[in-house]
Amino acid sequence: MKKFIHIDMDCFYAAVEMRDNPKLANVPLAIGGNSRRGVLSTANYIAREFGVRSAMSNYHAKQLCPDLVIVPGRMAVYKEISSQIREVFSRYTHLVEPLSLDEAYLDVTDSQACKGSATLIAQQIRADIYNATGLTASAGVAPVKFIAKIASDENKPNGQFVVLPNEVDQFLEQLPLGKIPGVGKVTLERLNLKGLYTGRDVREKGVNWMQQHVGNFGVSLYQKCAGEYIGSVSTERIRKSLSVEHTYEYNKTSLQECLDQIPSLIDELTRRLDKQQLQSRINKLSVKVKFANFVVTSADQAYHQLNTEIFVQLFTKAYQRGLQQPVRLLGIGVGIKSQPERNLQLSILD
Repeated sequence: MKKFIHIDMDCFYAAVEMRDNPKLANVPLAIGGNSRRGVLSTANYIAREFGVRSAMSNYHAKQLCPDLVIVPGRMAVYKEISSQIREVFSRYTHLVEPLSLDEAYLDVTDSQACKGSATLIAQQIRADIYNATGLTASAGVAPVKFIAKIASDENKPNGQFVVLPNEVDQFLEQLPLGKIPGVGKVTLERLNLKGLYTGRDVREKGVNWMQQHVGNFGVSLYQKCAGEYIGSVSTERIRKSLSVEHTYEYNKTSLQECLDQIPSLIDELTRRLDKQQLQSRINKLSVKVKFANFVVTSADQAYHQLNTEIFVQLFTKAYQRGLQQPVRLLGIGVGIKSQPERNLQLSILD
């Protein structure tokens, strides 16, 4: 039987700022840029009570919470603290899968710490993190990887939730599908239209029905809801894409204004690709456009290197979908091959 722990720091960036500046501890706080059109990275729990959320524009957040304090992020500090947290993990297992600076899966199946109790290991890890950093973490413990992630949200902040092996079946039956990793808002709406709301609904339909009506994702979803998917911790995350985007202070009101931003976006993406030595592994180009009405569209095309002309074509295609709506955000990105391939010529595909 596997033993998984999912550790999630509590509003990590905001918690660091509150720790380092006690004056921020009891005020609604968010991390983001200074521009009114900037986007928030995260918010503390006081701000969340007003409806402030990550990825929300500064302007919208201020409308919801006029007293909101927005401070710039300090990524170097967050990375340093994240390293301290990773060091804590290493005391208990070498099987650690980082999801971000503040979140990770741990496989403690073979750990001898705390007499092999995953529940006690999670408690001790949280205590060690607090002693090392002054920050709190929440944890989920389960014999199934994705259930551990769901469980870590149950007793936030500064708590943990355990799903025992004999509780997995009932947990999955009652589980709202929207809580399963990979089931986003649009996917959930489509599942709901088919009468699927909980794990029990998926089980009752059966794997053949799910494949016929939902496709390959339906098979994967069925396996999770039926308890057939256990999961494993990957100690090396494979990057599948890399992108950059920019939210503008003032909307772009024409296609040409959008196209004029391509050189600066390519420059930024090039720097990031060079830093991670990924230029030779590009296999797709993509663009993202967010309009003033917050509708988002994207377009992509297979190609093996950055190409201005292709980005122009993709932005033109995406812009036309907006029916002359002003544009607030533009982004470009690339797909990354999992392994370098030699002697392979990629053709341009529409």
